Amino acid sequence: MRDLRIVFMGTPDFAVATLKELVENHYNIVGVITAPDRPAGRGRKLNESAVKQYARSQNLHILQPTNLKDASFLNDLKTLDANLQIVVAFRMLPKTVWQMPEYGTFNLHASLLPNFRGAAPINWAIINGETTTGVSTFFIDDKIDTGDMILQKEVSIDPDENAGSLHDTLMTMGSQLVLDTVALIKEGPVKTKPQKTTNNIKTAHKLDKDNCKIDWNDTQNNIYNKIRGLSPYPGAWCTLINKEEVSVVKIFKTVKEINQHSFATGTVFSSKQELKIATKSGYIIVKEIQFPGKRSMDIKSLLNGYHFDSGAKVL
Repeated sequence: MRDLRIVFMGTPDFAVATLKELVENHYNIVGVITAPDRPAGRGRKLNESAVKQYARSQNLHILQPTNLKDASFLNDLKTLDANLQIVVAFRMLPKTVWQMPEYGTFNLHASLLPNFRGAAPINWAIINGETTTGVSTFFIDDKIDTGDMILQKEVSIDPDENAGSLHDTLMTMGSQLVLDTVALIKEGPVKTKPQKTTNNIKTAHKLDKDNCKIDWNDTQNNIYNKIRGLSPYPGAWCTLINKEEVSVVKIFKTVKEINQHSFATGTVFSSKQELKIATKSGYIIVKEIQFPGKRSMDIKSLLNGYHFDSGAKVL
């Protein structure tokens, strides 16, 4: 039985769930590495990462390097004398860091690797219309999300699920998978297997303005999946033209209506109760929308005070 000294690396809420499980299961966390504090909000007040806030509440030793190759950081990390490093929702590590501990450095990734390697696996699984996804643990190597697999667990994706609810499911499932992985490593050398090599691997590209834009000429299913795959964050967007007003709006929740029609894609129809947009095979009924500078709102609240012209359309 190995005596583990663990360094944990992570930044957002997704990582906190795992760190919390490790702490509550009495593992020896000798250090926590997280992102530097960032200015946020109108006052530009320094904002601590979710991992830092939790680590402080548990009196854990915290390091916040700006440069992971910096000599002083590497020296501080070495001084912690960890023999295992665990990475959850952090950044790419230099070889000098991931090679440091005796028992290796492993990562929790929110997909069924090798599919959806990259920055936004939860979003892309839904955008891509997948019916299953999961969580994987693997030992880090010198490429992104390609290391030898340790454990994997699968979960089904509900047809109407959005990225927010799937995030929460995988966060909980992932924290348990990390516990299972740590238990294996504690017992001794872990049997791993290389990731499958195939030409059809799907990628979880970093989300940006371009790939979050709704293409109303796409299929109804693809539009629907993109909207739920980007909800509640960062939000799928499009341009609304209503009379002389041109607005960039975000759409967070919709329902599909299959209906043959002859209207141009992107044509907007509204009543006192409903807003729908023409697609190739029917309509996307909008349930939740956000206008610039406003909070997102349900469509009935919007229609109480906002009028759509008969020629309104989205691009």
